[in-house]
Amino acid sequence: MKITRIEPILIAVPYSYGGPLGPNARWRTMDTLIIKVETEEGVIGWGEGFGLSTCATTLAALNNLVAPLAVGRDAADIAGLMNDLQRKLHNCARNGPVGFALSGLDIALWDIAGKVAGEPLYRMLGGQPAERMPVYASLLRYGTAELVARNAAQALERGYRHIKLHEITVPEVEAARRAIGPEIPMMVDTNCPWTPDEAVAMAKRMAPFDPLWIEEPVWPPEDYRALAKVRAEGGLAVAAGECAGTLADFTQLLDVAQVDYLQPSVTKMGGISEMRKVIALAQARSRGVKVQPHSPYFGPGLVASVHICAALPERPPVERFYCDLEASPFGDLVDAAGGYMRVPDGPGLGLVVDEAVIARYRVN
Repeated sequence: MKITRIEPILIAVPYSYGGPLGPNARWRTMDTLIIKVETEEGVIGWGEGFGLSTCATTLAALNNLVAPLAVGRDAADIAGLMNDLQRKLHNCARNGPVGFALSGLDIALWDIAGKVAGEPLYRMLGGQPAERMPVYASLLRYGTAELVARNAAQALERGYRHIKLHEITVPEVEAARRAIGPEIPMMVDTNCPWTPDEAVAMAKRMAPFDPLWIEEPVWPPEDYRALAKVRAEGGLAVAAGECAGTLADFTQLLDVAQVDYLQPSVTKMGGISEMRKVIALAQARSRGVKVQPHSPYFGPGLVASVHICAALPERPPVERFYCDLEASPFGDLVDAAGGYMRVPDGPGLGLVVDEAVIARYRVN
């Protein structure tokens, strides 16, 4: 079953998120790099490579490096193909746009494999049927306590029962907690802003508002000993992993950083094939580290993350950016009505693709 074509499709969709576009919401549109893979038998797989402001660079990596090596290869030999491409492209760095492109290709190949087998992805990953999965509202950064409180409260009204902030000052965290009450789990993603000592101090200041975790509190994100320091001294559980690109990175996050929540991103770190390895690595640890996939995107990678979460024994809530898209080529599969996302039961990812929506928002 040879790969005959790999087509990158970049779409840019207007969105609203409950605040003004500007310094705290850098993207004028929500961009998604869809990767369409076709085989000589006519089977089509859909993938997604990270993403957002890096889409154009990932697209270039796919066109110039990944696709020329993958076209003509056996789509059924996912492990062999991905291992070969990773080795051939290792000098382009194993994290970043090349890794993102490889991730999208891998997701598409798993979609093809599921269609050939007639099985949904969650079953291929060993999961049991689930009609829907809980979703946590991953709020974009607002930068003001008023907007944080308003949108956190609105997310509750929409049915979300887990709220994540992207704030880096205490008043916004306090405002969110007051708005949602003491019982709703709240997480704080800080996106790597602080030195180790600053991160410890900020964790202690946020601790009275009971965050479930503090996410990526130190710069640089691969300072694993600094993450361990924050965990040991800050009084909060620590989450990290969205910036990790290889199994070796995740081993360091477990063994050195000692994170409580491991956050592999399927569109970044090698797709479903590598995600399975990271999950197995975490499950082999005896100290109860939790796998909480990172998925702030809106294409096949988000749908793949729904399948992955559904296949995990603990079935963690799926991360979804808290914003409203003008449209999506994947219909209600990327919606979170009532705080839940539907688990597709069709083969592979179970996507039904609206080509007209792709044509309307396509920019490449």
